[in-house]
Amino acid sequence: MKQYLENDLDIVKLIEVFDELPIWSAPFGLKLLDYVDYKPNISVLDIGFCTGFPLTELAMRLGDTAVVYGIDPWKETFDRVRKKIELYKIANIRLIEGVAENIPLDDNSIDLITSNNGVNNVADIEKVFSECKRIMKPGGQFIQTMNTDKSMFEFYLQLENVFADLGMNNEIKVIHEHIETKRPAIKTMIAMLQKHGFVVKDLEYEQFNYKFANATAMFNHYFIRLAFMESWKKLIPKDKTDEIFSLVESRMNRQAEQFGGLKLSIPYVMINAIKDLK
Repeated sequence: MKQYLENDLDIVKLIEVFDELPIWSAPFGLKLLDYVDYKPNISVLDIGFCTGFPLTELAMRLGDTAVVYGIDPWKETFDRVRKKIELYKIANIRLIEGVAENIPLDDNSIDLITSNNGVNNVADIEKVFSECKRIMKPGGQFIQTMNTDKSMFEFYLQLENVFADLGMNNEIKVIHEHIETKRPAIKTMIAMLQKHGFVVKDLEYEQFNYKFANATAMFNHYFIRLAFMESWKKLIPKDKTDEIFSLVESRMNRQAEQFGGLKLSIPYVMINAIKDLK
């Protein structure tokens, strides 16, 4: 009997991993999955798989004839991903602990590379693109998503206004440098891709919003604290952290009262590129 005709999934154990996809990752990843050229018998690399999305989804959609590699430096996630692989009964995933600047795969061996908001967070984007060029077959597909430099502008604008009111002009420059480093301009990303032999086929812009009752709720949200708070704190002199955040929180709370809640805009882009056949 074919495996898919057998009801051999353990629903009790599956419940442990059903709801683990962060709201943050889902909009980016759904757009990425829409642009994949789904084919059997291909080799795939997912850069920065974290807790397994879109890695596991790609592996299941492509089927067992595909081999899907995932690379991530965060070793603490591996046990969780292996558990999902086991519970979902996926046989075609190979996990690699490492960084995308040094990918342990052969030259011209990969047909498809994906990265869901991952490449823009590596230490050396140029080196990653160079590695992607090396391992990808001519004509291979490279899809990545990333949030743009206008992400969460509502917060950054208020922080900048507070700095301006306090005469902290150097800190305003630090904000701009932080955004440029964490979220490179799209034209910069495209130029780097082209430099490394990729031709951009599709470029699609989208946006979703994080909505909260007010800034107090936003600052206390677990994902804001986990993914953003430490980098935000580095923008502010340590002896002024409490003061600055209190001022920003107060201003954003007043705005939330006026407008009926707080919104953080998350504009993002999907870049679908092909490795030049030359």
